[in-house]
Amino acid sequence: MRNYLEQLQAAGDLLIVDREVDPRFELAAVTRAAQRSGDRALLFRKVKGSHFPVVTNVYGSRRRLAAMIGTEPAGFCRRFVELTGSAPAQGTPWMTEVETPCDLHEGKLSDLPQITYFERDAGPYLTSAIFLAKEPDTGVPNLSFHRSMIVSDSELRIRLGSTHDLARYQAKAESRGEALEAAILVGTSPALFLAACASVPYEANELQVAAQLTGRPVPMRRAKTIDLMVPADAEIVIEGRILPHLRRPEGPFGEFMGYYVPVGDNHVFEVTHVSWRRGTAFHSLLCQSPEDIYPLEYAIASRIYRYLAQQVPGVLDVAVKSALLATVVKVKQQYDGHARHALLAAMGAHLDYNKMVIAVDEDVDIHDYEDIFWAYLTRGRADTRAWIINDVPGFYRDPLKDHWGRLLIDATKPRGREEEFERKRIPGEMEVRLEDYLGKGA
Repeated sequence: MRNYLEQLQAAGDLLIVDREVDPRFELAAVTRAAQRSGDRALLFRKVKGSHFPVVTNVYGSRRRLAAMIGTEPAGFCRRFVELTGSAPAQGTPWMTEVETPCDLHEGKLSDLPQITYFERDAGPYLTSAIFLAKEPDTGVPNLSFHRSMIVSDSELRIRLGSTHDLARYQAKAESRGEALEAAILVGTSPALFLAACASVPYEANELQVAAQLTGRPVPMRRAKTIDLMVPADAEIVIEGRILPHLRRPEGPFGEFMGYYVPVGDNHVFEVTHVSWRRGTAFHSLLCQSPEDIYPLEYAIASRIYRYLAQQVPGVLDVAVKSALLATVVKVKQQYDGHARHALLAAMGAHLDYNKMVIAVDEDVDIHDYEDIFWAYLTRGRADTRAWIINDVPGFYRDPLKDHWGRLLIDATKPRGREEEFERKRIPGEMEVRLEDYLGKGA
């Protein structure tokens, strides 16, 4: 991560805050203000109560996320599927073991910045933390994100989403009366961060995905107190184990949909060791911010795109608006009912995040909901191009069924009448640089 931050600073893509900030609410408030003004990453050099600087919004830019895999934002899904979908050649190494770095320091959880983000949060949380664990039977490693409430130097309380592979790992270990060893990584390389976001089959190795993204094996070192190899360049590593048959209150916590998740009895992570590299920065991630939403949306959209590309011809791109549980599919229509085929296939491509699915033509910006609904409301009848599918779950974590029911919308042009709905254009509009036309004082 530190190498990437150096690149951002050299490119003028890193804002520096020298004034001391309070980790309780103030850091989050300044982060929100910076994100409203642009997409640059943000480095806080002085955080009250800790000697660690804090960096945030590293992944809060569609432009930067696409550049990480060598493409433009509109080509992210296609390129990500290309990079992660191909099986590596047999025998291709995905990791290489290295010695423990000599600049490694040991300490306590309380040495790290204790960041509380939202007004009703139960306390400080680790929000950018990537969990690394091994499948109990096969030993295949898994990377995944889970919020972690800091309780003490020896205890975190974590929530494992029921659809995550780590939850299945933990359940398998717990059925044997065993704890599940895991390492929590804070501050990883961009490739490892993207690999943790990726949606791959249960038996797949997400560290191998990271190796495929970079084209080289991931340097790994041995953990000190648990039987795991961990990325050698991870800035902060918290070692420990998820205890079996033990749940304790966790929350409330302000999550990505804009609400507080209430207090629930969730898993307990026993901390056994904390280490960090000299000169490290702590990675903070503000939930529901672009840094939280964009990687999640790209990962889900890539999964849906992969499925649709195998099922329906003419699918050009997919976008997901996770906070709306909505999916938008861009299609190049080839036959009557083509968009409806894409809608039905998309609804089955992912059990979550498609409470609403919209199909649009290739001239619509799938990240701009004003553009999307403009197409729906101006390109045909509103009453015959939307369908409500009753009594179908729309999101896995929904015990009260608030997210049941699906909405499908065909916002594409009527077949055979495409010329009537050609968008007006100004030739040369996109090449104009306004500063070339204004005076110096403008």
